Amino acid sequence: MTIPSKLPNVGTTIFTVMSGLANQHGAINLSQGFPNFNPSERLQRLVFEHMQRGDNQYAPMPGVPLLRERIAEKMTRLYGQPLSPDTEITVTAGGTQAIFCAIAAFVGPGDEIILIEPCYDSYRPSVETVGGKVVAYPLSAPEYRIDWTAVGRLISPRTRMICINTPNNPTGTLLRESDMLALSNLLKNTDVLVLSDEVYEHLIFDGEPHASALRYPDLYARSLCIYSFGKTYHNTGWKTGYCIAPPELTREFRKVHQFNVFSGNHPMQAAFADFMADPSEYTGLPEFYQKKRDAFQQAMAGTRFRPVHCSGTYFQLYDYSAISNEPDLDFCKRLTIEFGVAAIPVSSFFSDRRDDKVIRFCFAKTEDLLEQAGERLRKV
Repeated sequence: MTIPSKLPNVGTTIFTVMSGLANQHGAINLSQGFPNFNPSERLQRLVFEHMQRGDNQYAPMPGVPLLRERIAEKMTRLYGQPLSPDTEITVTAGGTQAIFCAIAAFVGPGDEIILIEPCYDSYRPSVETVGGKVVAYPLSAPEYRIDWTAVGRLISPRTRMICINTPNNPTGTLLRESDMLALSNLLKNTDVLVLSDEVYEHLIFDGEPHASALRYPDLYARSLCIYSFGKTYHNTGWKTGYCIAPPELTREFRKVHQFNVFSGNHPMQAAFADFMADPSEYTGLPEFYQKKRDAFQQAMAGTRFRPVHCSGTYFQLYDYSAISNEPDLDFCKRLTIEFGVAAIPVSSFFSDRRDDKVIRFCFAKTEDLLEQAGERLRKV
């Protein structure tokens, strides 16, 4: 029996490979992006309380109404964009599910999607699953800055969507107002949509603002903006996120969402709605994670690794070219096996697997674990 594959070049993800290797060798796992600490105890209690109240069956397809109202209030307060909870906000089963639905709703066979690489590894498979074609625009280390004129040269009559991510995973770079205005101007008089992946919106350091697509009306008019409660409230395993888009885009998004997952986890949605009544639960995140970034950089100060500037996310890139000329995947495996610290090779975020001798560490960990990792890496 012959079974054709829609994703013939996709195997086990690098995150599964490196986490498995870390478990096998008892290494400190700074590879996969998740905290090693629990979310708020109050948030955990709220989930249990809603389970006890009976919020255990299907949530409404677009999401719990109060949660969508709280999201609208938050986004209007932060970014100045008035939103309708009923027609512009859809709660999803995590950010990755929202990304897939956004792509599947608008991309068809032969459509071109511009990916700015290095980028989150779910983008390309989502595009290819629905028959789209990836057009990659690769960034150069260590600045990873976008030349929008060069991006413009990639736009063709078949271009359907461009995906942006700020703060960026894996680079830790930001798109700023000049970037968003350049993109908006680039797409004038086109039908090109924007998928704006903003799951790390609150993890921005050194007093920088978040240049959300919601801040720019012309850009928002063509955008699907993706967010994640897992990144904001330290519960990636709860798989809850949301998509914000203008009504005409939201209608199409929901057509796919309702048959892809229908609705997200009900008691957790209800708990998030209660929890969001207190904005301090997310306004303190920049300081919280900047402290961890700085602690990790201090722990790494005595190593031969060279840091790449990190403006956001909970990922820190390091250049290891002064240590070894090994391919980054081989180097990461050796770090895990011989020195007991797992990282991710940045080549895995590029379509062409380009290797700049840069690797990614996750610092969403307790400070004692970051210090232990630094001690081990000082021996490399």
